[in-house]
Parts: sequence; C-alpha cells; structure tokens
Amino acid sequence: MVEETTDKNKVWDVVMIGAGPASLAAAVYTTREDIETVLFEKGAIGGLAAVTDWVDNYPGFPKGISGLDLSANLQAQAERFGAKIELGEVSKIEDKGDYKLLQTTEGEYKAKAILIATGSDYKKIGVPGEAEFYARGVHYCATCDGAFYRDKKLVVVGGGNSAAQESLFLTKFATHIDLLVRSTFKASDILQKEVKQNPKITIHIGTTTDEIVGKDGKVTKVIGTDTASGKKVEFPTDGVFVFVGLSPNTEFLAGSSIELDNIGLIKTSMNDLQTNMPGVFVAGDVHSGATMQIASAVGEGATAALHIREYLEGKPHPIQN
Repeated sequence: MVEETTDKNKVWDVVMIGAGPASLAAAVYTTREDIETVLFEKGAIGGLAAVTDWVDNYPGFPKGISGLDLSANLQAQAERFGAKIELGEVSKIEDKGDYKLLQTTEGEYKAKAILIATGSDYKKIGVPGEAEFYARGVHYCATCDGAFYRDKKLVVVGGGNSAAQESLFLTKFATHIDLLVRSTFKASDILQKEVKQNPKITIHIGTTTDEIVGKDGKVTKVIGTDTASGKKVEFPTDGVFVFVGLSPNTEFLAGSSIELDNIGLIKTSMNDLQTNMPGVFVAGDVHSGATMQIASAVGEGATAALHIREYLEGKPHPIQN
C-alpha cells in the first residue's frame, strides 16, 4: 500500500490507473529505471486475467498457466522492483500543466505522467431479472462462481470464444448446460468442436434470452424466444452465466478532454500510445484498436513505459492522430 497518501504536495512520476497485465508490465519497466510508480486498482489485481480459469496462449508457458497465477506473478515482479499498489478508484483527471491532478477514493494525487490501463468489464444483456438476481444466480465469471453449482443445471448466454470456454469449464461442476446463442456461434472452430462433442452441453442456436425468472431469491428458469419459429422457450436452471462481450472501463473520463472512439475506447497517437492530453498514455484492452489479448496488453504496457520515460526526460514524441 502507498505510504505517502497524506502528502498533498507529493508529485508521483507516474500514476497507473488499473492493475491488470498492461499496467503491471509497465510498472516493471518504470520501477526498474527508478521512475516512482503507483497503481490504482478498484477491483481485482490482475483484472480479468485474474479471473480467467486457464491461459493457454501466453508465450513461455507451454502447458498453460492459470490466470490467477499469471496475475500473481506479474504483481510480485512489479512489487519486487518497488511498484506501489493502492486499492482505490480514480474518478477524474485534470491537466494542471506541470502535473496531472487525479481525484481518487484515497484523496487527490498529483502525477507528472499517467498510464490508463483500466481494461474492460463484462457486458450485461439488460433483461428483466438480470440485475435482480446478480450474484444470486446471475454471474459473469465462471472461475469465481462455477463451484457453487456442483451437480446443478446451468444456462450460459453467448456465442463467442468466452461463452464456449466458460461453458467447457462449467462442465466440471454442472450436470447439464444449455448454451443460448442469439444468432450465430462465433467461437473458434476448435472450441466449437469441443463444445459440440461435450455430452453435458446442449447448444441452442437462434435463441434469445428474454427474461431470468426466480422464486424466493433464487433463479429457477430462463425464458427465451426461438427466432426461427417465434415461439417462447423455457430452460429450467439453477443459475445463469452471461458471456456476451466486454465494455471499456472509461466512465471516469466522462466530461474530460481525453478523446474516445465510438465505442468508448481511448484514442492515442500512432507512435507512442499517448492520448490527446500530453503526458497521459494508454495500454491494454481500453486502448482503441486493442486485440483483447493478455500477451498484447503486456507488450503495450512495456511500450507505454518506455514512452513515459522519454516523456519524463523531456523527449516526448509528437502526437500523430
């Protein structure tokens, strides 16, 4: 934890918003060069990587590695070089010329440079019952909550890689899974093959999720529509896991001058990951054009750190949109 939070005049070299793979990797680079670095994280250290069951495509781990272990390793490495991690939330960034002022749940922070690496969060489907039964039968993280459904029936909503991967993971616990795919099954061929071959999973193509129904505080069924016939269909279930994509964590930038793209991701220059606010850099899934892969987030974090060093040395690259 940061010890200097009461020092109102302290100006950090860099404040990183978010403590996922991108910022943890960046912190390894900045702290090794004696750039004083503090990271703010409002949720889990490691971000979505920390709640990913298994990572098979991260270079250097031929047998794969759990998301939790990968995140813990990144954290330990960053902290070994002196990175400080503060559990808190940033609500506003202001450009004060010589420094940036951040409004946080731990008070005001000043920084010469900022790295925004807030990543993304799970999208909601916005149907009746979703909010009412959140964490009481409706979930967005199979690794976190799957074990609660041992020997139970489940519904999984989604048709991409995440829905397929998490459905396969949930078969460790559930007796049966109904996978509701609204339009087309978009998961990779290898994942589709695994899902189709798993006897515990039934795929329902062209099935919407219209309502999540419960009784006495527990989910009992999902009501949907078969789009081919137009008829209502029901799926008795003990729980619902929703995997329909991600939305960027950029709400705190509302009203700021930092430019976002049409879906809320942060725009940067082509050559140095710097935003239109000088001294504010971006890396990872929240970056416009991001590939949404842990390996590329780590790479962007390292790249951003090198450009932050140049900025602090007074040699920033010009902004090129």
